[in-house]
Amino acid sequence: MDSIPAPNPTPLQNLEEWEDFVKEVYPEPGKSAARPFQATDPEKQKEQFRDYESDARPTVREFYRLNHTYQTYDFAQAKRKEFLSLNRRQMGIWEAMEYLNQLVDDSDPDTDLSQLQHLLQTSEQIRRDGHPRWFILTGLVHDLGKILCLWGEPQWAVVGDTFPTGCRYSDKVVFPKFFQLNPDFQNAALQSENGMYEPGCGLDKVQLSWGHDEYIYNVCKDYLPIEGLYMLRYHSFYAWHREAEYSHLLNDQDKQNLKWVHAFNPYDLYTKSHTPPDVKALRPFYEDLIAEFFPGKVRW
Repeated sequence: MDSIPAPNPTPLQNLEEWEDFVKEVYPEPGKSAARPFQATDPEKQKEQFRDYESDARPTVREFYRLNHTYQTYDFAQAKRKEFLSLNRRQMGIWEAMEYLNQLVDDSDPDTDLSQLQHLLQTSEQIRRDGHPRWFILTGLVHDLGKILCLWGEPQWAVVGDTFPTGCRYSDKVVFPKFFQLNPDFQNAALQSENGMYEPGCGLDKVQLSWGHDEYIYNVCKDYLPIEGLYMLRYHSFYAWHREAEYSHLLNDQDKQNLKWVHAFNPYDLYTKSHTPPDVKALRPFYEDLIAEFFPGKVRW
């Protein structure tokens, strides 16, 4: 590790810069981009697959370098021990949304919307499309794990594409070349296909890289149905739900719930706009919805 430069905690201008990059890499169906939407296209050329690397902003490239360098198995394990006791605060879901509003970046030229308004945009589109109430609520809370940024966590340990640690890295994870900087890359025991895991063990037994997905899943796991929990826990695991990788680790439950992660993905990436939702008008509906599933105070 001594040869690795000290990490910059905030290489991105704002967290949305990563999300904008992901939308370029994984466009909506039928829209042109550096990579085809069909993850399993057998005609996909390696050169085409890598176009996004040369076009990425330097800040995004640096973000992935840090993420892939420092997200080791031991790091992810340590962060789970640090945060998943959920002993930092007790607050309700709406209170947590207002708390997340402290995460403001004036350098973002694309939108003046607050974090709370972004969450409402996602849930309101799900609501307009007629999905169940638990689905709407999942959309509302899905990014609340970004609260980790307010507790001193660097960007590369909060957002970013998640991937399994403790086994071979897939070359379908964006910027796979940076995994060569990760200490786990030099450990042969962690670079076999299964690594530390048994084939078909299920994703619940696989330690993904640490970030806001795993954190909000653990906050919500006693309150939402399993379909929503899959959406929360794996919405950034693009190598699985958009590239069809790591199938050898899946169990039947994972295979059955992949459709729900697919159903959520468009709302995660493509619902932001410049039009602000009316927070005051929407609040009564969402407070009732929250109370249907969550207690008044939740551990964070």
